[in-house]
Amino acid sequence: LQVSPTKTTVLLRGESGTGKELVAEFIHRNSPSADRPFVKVNCAAIPRDLLEAELFGYEKGAFTGAHKTKPGRFEIAHKGTIFLDEIGDMPLDLQSKLLHVLEQHEFMRVGGVHNIKVDVRIVCATNRDLEKALETGQMRDDLYYRLNEITIHLPPLRERKIDIPLILEHLLQKYNRIYNKTFDS
Repeated sequence: LQVSPTKTTVLLRGESGTGKELVAEFIHRNSPSADRPFVKVNCAAIPRDLLEAELFGYEKGAFTGAHKTKPGRFEIAHKGTIFLDEIGDMPLDLQSKLLHVLEQHEFMRVGGVHNIKVDVRIVCATNRDLEKALETGQMRDDLYYRLNEITIHLPPLRERKIDIPLILEHLLQKYNRIYNKTFDS
């Protein structure tokens, strides 16, 4: 993909199962920061109360159970790529904090008093209709436009049947390695 060598924010759109995570990994592996971290965060799988701490980390004593300082996923992804899957499910209050990271390249840990600078490329994915989320107030328009610098639409497999043999070959190779077998197509 031509977008790989850039630092541009990429939004991957498509139904579940279209390979958005694979495309995000491909973008990272073919970028100048390929030897740096590739950090995945599923925004829909992490409870909203924990998502902020997961993304930005927290300081010791920030809340009950915070017995030590913990870096967040943005900090871990420094100089690399963070993949925010299901970005359309991110709560509004966190959307403003994500926007701040996009614009200022800094964030504050939960319970923190100092900003932490970060140099990270953001690749997002969603299967939701973000335009509808804008209309219903579930997505900030300023964040939408920042995430939408480059959009890649991934059609479902039923619309790209030519890819089925390639996917089959990939899966055969993968499972042959895992199970030490030699099945072929």
